[in-house]
Amino acid sequence: MALDQTPPLNSLGFAKAPADTRVVVAMSGGVDSSVVAAMLAEEGYDVVGVTLQLYDHGAALAKKGACCAGIDIHDARRVAEDMGFPHYVLDYENIFQDAVIDEFADSYLAGATPVPCIRCNERVKFKDLLETAKDLEADCMATGHYIQRKMGADGPELHSAADASRDQSYFLFSTTPEQLDFLRFPLGHLPSKDDTRALAAKYGLSVAMKPDSQDICFVPNGDYASVIRKLRPEAADPGNIVDQDGKVLAQHEGVIHYTIGQRRGLGIGGLADPLYVVKLDAERKEVVVGPKSMLATRRVPVREINWLGDAPLTSQEEWPIAVKVRSTRPPRDAILRPITDTTAEVELLSAEEGISPGQACVFYDPNSRRIFGGGWIHKG
Repeated sequence: MALDQTPPLNSLGFAKAPADTRVVVAMSGGVDSSVVAAMLAEEGYDVVGVTLQLYDHGAALAKKGACCAGIDIHDARRVAEDMGFPHYVLDYENIFQDAVIDEFADSYLAGATPVPCIRCNERVKFKDLLETAKDLEADCMATGHYIQRKMGADGPELHSAADASRDQSYFLFSTTPEQLDFLRFPLGHLPSKDDTRALAAKYGLSVAMKPDSQDICFVPNGDYASVIRKLRPEAADPGNIVDQDGKVLAQHEGVIHYTIGQRRGLGIGGLADPLYVVKLDAERKEVVVGPKSMLATRRVPVREINWLGDAPLTSQEEWPIAVKVRSTRPPRDAILRPITDTTAEVELLSAEEGISPGQACVFYDPNSRRIFGGGWIHKG
């Protein structure tokens, strides 16, 4: 009787030795992706590190608090040298400009609140870089994201990170089933960031105590206005601050200085009740303000849906789910009502304030940590 000689699955899920398994690691130069690369190299995998240069190198050199800047490329290269695996830097500036930065500016001017990190994952890292990994004959691509990939009855599933405070599921909802098949997230199961830094110290990485990136990488110090003014100078044109009936209450120095839900800095005093920004109308150069009650909404139109459930989205008229409409807020109970394969209306069981077009609405299983995908909020 012949014995089954199939080798056991390695830690990345392949039935072969780590040395025969090539993995491309997307390295931003931060501690997370550096630990992933070092961990896999130590386990004996055929590791290839890849760092993307996403925008002007010279302008980025002195900037701290953002990924993919000049110093980060240097840090990623040093980790690769120390751990003994090849490292490549790919110039993705044009792709990043077209796929992420231009849309960020346009959607911000349309009164939306864009989330460019999602578009970067969707259109650059998990699309072009993933194809590059396949061109390098990799078996998979690993990243330092805090999210979990688990095998379910119908294939790989996306689950929230073990550490809820580090969970990045909001930024990865648009990962498709095909991409999920090829991706690996070795840090998603770790209890805390302290565990990641402990691993970095164990491997002797120079980035062990490097601070986390805080800003959107191409927005220095969180100053959206200066970036958009550079890209779309007309956004700095002055205009009127009006109430919901169109009555002029004050003037402003450009819609780029305002966000939905903003209360401070409106320059409107002497009113019994505070006013909030409820709408931005870039075409009319108007900032519309109103009472806080105008910010509360229960019905959220969603499009460009990426569905990760086992059954088709339209197989049910209603899905009881939990949703996140902001990365910093916990999931809230909701009902998802599909319209087509890629559009739906979400009804929140309790009203939420400050929901803005351009943000993501991410779907969760209310009974587990599984992510069912998500879509983009629009005006409806």
